[in-house]
Parts: sequence; C-alpha cells; structure tokens
Amino acid sequence: MERGDLQRLSKEQLIELILRLQRPEKTSRNSSKPPSTDKKAKREGSRPGGAKPGHQAHNRQLAENPDEFRDYRPEVCEQCGGRFGLDAVEELIGEYDEIELPPVKPYIIRHRRYACRCGRCGLLAEAAAPTIAGTTPFGPRIHALAIYYKTFQALSYERLRFMFRDAFGLAVSEGALMNMFARTQPRFRCEAVKARDVLRTAKVVASDETGVRIEGTNSYHWVFHCKDAVVHQPDYSRAARVVVEVMDGHVPDVWISDRYSAQQSHGLRHQTCLAHLARDANFALEHGSDDLPLWFKLWFDSAFELARVIPDRAHSTIAARKRQLEKRLTELLSVKTGCTLAQELQAKIARARHQLLTFCDYPGEVDATNNGSERKLRPCVIQRKVTNGYRAMWAAQAEADVRTTVDTARLRGATTFDVIAAALA
Repeated sequence: MERGDLQRLSKEQLIELILRLQRPEKTSRNSSKPPSTDKKAKREGSRPGGAKPGHQAHNRQLAENPDEFRDYRPEVCEQCGGRFGLDAVEELIGEYDEIELPPVKPYIIRHRRYACRCGRCGLLAEAAAPTIAGTTPFGPRIHALAIYYKTFQALSYERLRFMFRDAFGLAVSEGALMNMFARTQPRFRCEAVKARDVLRTAKVVASDETGVRIEGTNSYHWVFHCKDAVVHQPDYSRAARVVVEVMDGHVPDVWISDRYSAQQSHGLRHQTCLAHLARDANFALEHGSDDLPLWFKLWFDSAFELARVIPDRAHSTIAARKRQLEKRLTELLSVKTGCTLAQELQAKIARARHQLLTFCDYPGEVDATNNGSERKLRPCVIQRKVTNGYRAMWAAQAEADVRTTVDTARLRGATTFDVIAAALA
C-alpha cells in the first residue's frame, strides 16, 4: 500500500488497519496452523544431537529365519597350541546378523507364439494369442510398486521414472506410469465403495478436509472415518453438499469435527474438537490481558484428562466428572471481561458448549478431539506440497480410492504395500 492509498482512507479505516497490523501472530501452538509454518528458533546454545549421557542403548533384534549361516570356530588353542578336532566340545558365544538386499532386476518372460502347417491338409494353424499380447507388459507387482511410491512416498511421475531406471534397471515412461494408475483405478474403486457402505452404517463418524489443487483450481480433500472404515473424497467444494453426498442420507449418532459450519448438523449429536478450542485458549492466554483464557485452558486440561482415562472409569464416576465440568464451564462463560481476545474466546466456546462433553456419554467410542482425522489427512498434505496437486480430477479420485482401500485395511493391522499388491493380484 502506497502513501497515496493511506491518505485516501478514512479515520475509521486507518484505525482498523492499525489494529489489524497489531494483531499477534498465530502459530501451531495457539491456532490450527501446521508446525511447518512456525518460525524456527535459533539453535545457539542448544544441545547437540545424538544420544545423551545415560541413554540406554537399543540393539536390533536378530532375525527369526536367517537365509544363510556362517560359523566361525577357533582352529588352535591359544594356551598350548593344540589343534581342535571335529569332535571338540563347542559352545555358541555370539550371533550377529548381516543384512543385505540382493540386486533387483526385472524378471522378463518372453511369450512366443508359433504357427504349424498341417502335414495332412496343408492348413497353417496359428496358436491362440496369449493374454499379454493385448495388454500392458508390466506385471501386477510393478503396478503395486508404482502406486505405493507415488501415493505413499510422494514421488512425482518424473522421480518415479528415475527410481525404476536407477534402482531396478527398468525403463518406464511417465505416460506408462500414468496408464498404470488409470488401469488399476477400477480395482481400488470397488474397495472404496465397500468402505463407503460401511461408513454409512456407522454410529460414530469423524470428518475433516484440507485444501488441494485439482485441474489448476483450489479444491479440497475430505476424509471421513469410523472404527471400521476410512473414506477419502476429493471435491471442488468445501460445502456441506460433499458430506450429504458421501453419507447418502445416513445420520450417525455422533459426528466429530471442528467448528466449520459445513461439518455441523450431520449427526444426532455432535462432538466439537476440543484441541482446536484449546489452541484458541492458548492464543488468548499468550496475547490477551485477562486471566480468563488461563481458566479456560485449565478447564480443557481437565477435559483432556477425563478423555484419557474414561475407558477405565465407572459410569457413575464419568457422570460426576461431567457435572463438575459443566458447572465450571457455566461459571467461566458468565465471567465479565474487558479483554477482546478473551471475549472472542468466551463467545466461541459458548456457541459450542453443548458439543464439548458429548464424549462423556459414549465412553471409549467418541474421541474428545478430531486428531484422528487430521492424522489421516497429513499424508495428503505432504503429497500436495511435493507435487502441487493433480492435473485431472480422475487422478485425484484414483489416489483417494487407493488411500481409502489402504487406510481401511490398516485398521485391521494390514501393511500398506501388501494391501496394494493384494488388490492387484
């Protein structure tokens, strides 16, 4: 803004501009901003890296089924010089594993098709063409590796092409890699539909969304999850329409989310993420001029403690603790304060007061925070920062279906690559 622009502002506009410039900076500690946006403190005088004095060493466990054994025995006695015979009494005194990966190279099967001329009638009979003649030369495991590295290790098509060339000695074009994703999309789409069907019967559902670039526009990556399924869904919109389409009329008993309006009113009851409000309390405490944010912070600490131990507590104990928290919250919301930040915090908590302690009525089923959704979105955020989004919606949907398939299977203890390989087998 130039001097002339400032001179044309009214007095009220100048006051508003100055107040806006004086607003304290938000960080990951006092807002929903990610830690990567924080300014890093200087490391002068900080402790050096590595193990600290007194740290107990941790050694790698020996493999259960080694592929090869190499034994070492003394040949002569150090004291008398006598040689040890084959029948010498021996004792195992040490075992050590050496781990190495064998060279990896493509395994190529050449399919050859012949024609034979009949010696009786002279007809030239041709063998039926094998399936490989009309499809891709790359097998399921190559497809699985490409999907794994692209989706879960955030490799771009170019870097993925270099990895196949340098690590495996396999020349694959970027177009061939893209075709692998398009070719396998129906397999993962089928699994994603199953996960969505499970989600539409769940009693407790949590959701969140993050920004992503799709086809050059600002779009969104949504995640919905329950105890038995995880559903990822890209969309151009951040509106409630996305939730309505995903849930298809199903209304769970409890919906868990932050305070964003598009994620409200989708369940019979709602649990607001306490972590978001606790960060708001930290912000008001650090930059405000009143003690009220401190009391709210202590209230949230008590709620988090109850959420931590709630699976092990009797229903009567939980009910008593909930009444205490509700009573204390009513007292805090009635406190008069002249601090603007404290007033804003008080108003925000008041609007959500009936959604703060829903977890008390569903011990072990409803979380007090929406951190589970944020953890499931974190790999998508990393992917966005590395690749800058998707050129086409079909690619975003294909990757979302892969994440849906894998994240749902991981709830049952499966490993990422094994899930992808099984889906393509």
